[in-house]
Amino acid sequence: MKRNILIGNRIPKDFFITKGCGESDICEHAGSFHLALKEAGIEQANIMQYSSILPSIANEIKYERVTHGAVLESIIASSTTDKSEICSAGIIFGWLYNRETNEKFGGLVCEQNGNESLETIENRLRLSLEELYINGFEETYELKDITLISESFKPNKKYGCALVGLCFTNYEVPILEI
Repeated sequence: MKRNILIGNRIPKDFFITKGCGESDICEHAGSFHLALKEAGIEQANIMQYSSILPSIANEIKYERVTHGAVLESIIASSTTDKSEICSAGIIFGWLYNRETNEKFGGLVCEQNGNESLETIENRLRLSLEELYINGFEETYELKDITLISESFKPNKKYGCALVGLCFTNYEVPILEI
């Protein structure tokens, strides 16, 4: 007799933060983007991008080297540019705590990127996080423990890329039925 288990959606648990810049005279994706991934230490992974929510069990850990060819699910901000133009990317995240119980509810993440100064990107990150918080969470939760990570540079080569990543390493999987 065949038995199956029913599982729920995977819940990302541990994550590390990384960042990098890359530049190339050859191309953007296989050039400057790949070299930014290399500087960030995640060039050997197949990157899958997430949207911007952290579950309450999410926990930041130190950088963890990824197995060559592994799938690395991440929240990534990346910006590409041409020679001598500024290239900036950043991520901000904060944790929501229940105002009555102080229990961690989860986290909000915002990404920004563009050909603007680091100051402009970081300001937009703060404003974006505040906008998310005010429009749906402010009445019940307090936003605390805010972290901002950013990267910016002007490439000397034809193509440039700056990126910041919040990368998940493992997951909890709820078993709904055996």
